Amino acid sequence: MNRQLENSKARALASEDWTSYLRSSMRFLSPGLSGGGNKWVLSVVCLGLALMYPETLCSFPSDVRSSQSALSVEAYDFEEVTLNVAGPDAKNPFIDASVEGQFGRVGESARLSVDGFCDSQDGSVYRIRFMPTSPGDYVYSATYRQGSYTKSLSGTFKAVKGNRKGVVRVDSQYPWHFIWSGTGEHYFWNATTAYWLMGWQDEKVITAAIDRLHRLKVNRVRVLVAGRSDHNWSEPVNSGADWTYCLNPWPAQRPNDVSNPGFDYTRFNLPYWQKYERMLAYARQRDMLFSVVFDIGDSPVHPADGSEDELRYFRYTVARLSAFSNLTWDLGNGSDWYRKWPSWANQMGTQIKKWDPYKHLDSVHTEDVQNQPRSSEWFDMTLVQWWTRPLHNWMLAQRREQIRLGRIIPQVNEEYGYEDHYPTWSPNYPDGQSADANRRAAWEIYMAGCYQTTGETAKRGTGAWPDTGGGWVNGRGDDSMVMLNGYAHIVDFFTSFEWWKTDPHDELAKMATHVPGVPGDSVVPSGAYCLAEMGKIYAVYLPFRGTITLNLGPGSYQASWFNPRNGKWIPISNAEGPQWTSPPTPDGGDWALLLRAM
Repeated sequence: MNRQLENSKARALASEDWTSYLRSSMRFLSPGLSGGGNKWVLSVVCLGLALMYPETLCSFPSDVRSSQSALSVEAYDFEEVTLNVAGPDAKNPFIDASVEGQFGRVGESARLSVDGFCDSQDGSVYRIRFMPTSPGDYVYSATYRQGSYTKSLSGTFKAVKGNRKGVVRVDSQYPWHFIWSGTGEHYFWNATTAYWLMGWQDEKVITAAIDRLHRLKVNRVRVLVAGRSDHNWSEPVNSGADWTYCLNPWPAQRPNDVSNPGFDYTRFNLPYWQKYERMLAYARQRDMLFSVVFDIGDSPVHPADGSEDELRYFRYTVARLSAFSNLTWDLGNGSDWYRKWPSWANQMGTQIKKWDPYKHLDSVHTEDVQNQPRSSEWFDMTLVQWWTRPLHNWMLAQRREQIRLGRIIPQVNEEYGYEDHYPTWSPNYPDGQSADANRRAAWEIYMAGCYQTTGETAKRGTGAWPDTGGGWVNGRGDDSMVMLNGYAHIVDFFTSFEWWKTDPHDELAKMATHVPGVPGDSVVPSGAYCLAEMGKIYAVYLPFRGTITLNLGPGSYQASWFNPRNGKWIPISNAEGPQWTSPPTPDGGDWALLLRAM
């Protein structure tokens, strides 16, 4: 018996399998009672081991077992490995234990390290999610660690080719633009804002909002993970039983208290995170990206700057969500308000790039455009804020600045004013942010070779009559909200040609407009905007009535008018280079013109 116990102890020292040693001890010290579990004897054994080996015997579970979500998954879906912990005894399972996976192709030595996360308050469930990016046979190991206790388990699964578009990346060949990694299709960014979409209690409201935006050809929505507000920006959007400004990703003593919720930053509110995942999964089925916004400057409550609590929050978010293909990261809306700049952004941006095994697009929306860390390697795209109109030349200046830095990345105006929203400082009062004005501003941005994120009117109300909206605040809309119809027409126009191959060439276009009662036409400098792939494609936007004279490459071009207000095409006679003047626009509104080489 003594020799058996010594052998068991030696194995425990070598493998840290103290559970087996305790069982052997029980059999040795109390034969006939080990099956029933003699708690007094076990306590003596535990105490003795703790005194002899305090660094290794602090606490440990009875056992850890694993299971898989599937034996076969599509590429760009994810395999979920669940670790079930029997007899969990970690005091705080979010801090005192961890899980990690190593994933790779069968027959290859390369392995990708993937953080897992705790998904139960008692520490009985941990999960690791891996998103395969190509078909094949995969092998994995999953390791649970708690103090000096370690247990690893392994398994295999197959990834098969599906129809998933993959992750949105910066196009390495055309780096002003984006591309789906799975299919090679180019991604035309048409985004909107729904900060507090997670504030809805009924998830049917969330899915209905996603469906509505999808029908309107929106393919990216920015949504907060954390954030709360004690003001509504003079909008009729009010917290109540159905919706709230108070988001609670951590357990809160006072979940509805805006300024003093009593968060326990060392743990996570798991039902909230599971709800966020269901929202992400629903959007993924529709190829809609979510900008995962970690926090917002309007919130009066944040984890301490650079603290362990903040790092834990960011790392947990990445571990939990990064296997979803349909997301981008935003370090925090207006985070230059409440964090040390630029040191904090560079620290957190670099950490996210390190933690995220799939390297989703990473950026930060700042209040001050000068605070965009354009030169930082982690920074994948600008998310600027600029409300003052007109926007076209200003966006061209953003491209020039990026060229000057020698690092071309996509330029996005993430906030240029919300529909019908006029804070006292707004430069666009009284009608510069109407549905029509915002639609026109979006054309100006796109015609500069850049992208935009808008926000719908909140005037239809939440907790206020008629209580059918919420718009940019919480994502809900009704049929009276028509601004995004105009944006859908923009999508139709640009996706009708290879827009990513074009560059701004306003110098090629001269616009002539006729003023009633004044003889002749007047040429308007820079009155029209032009994108061109020289000799192949010319796209022109005319903001008002007129004719356009284009300097073209030699040859013949098929020409068509496009009505930005209703999405209708009107063919016109072929254009002949090297210079061509269009017929007058069909009416007094704005028009687009597309010429393709024949």
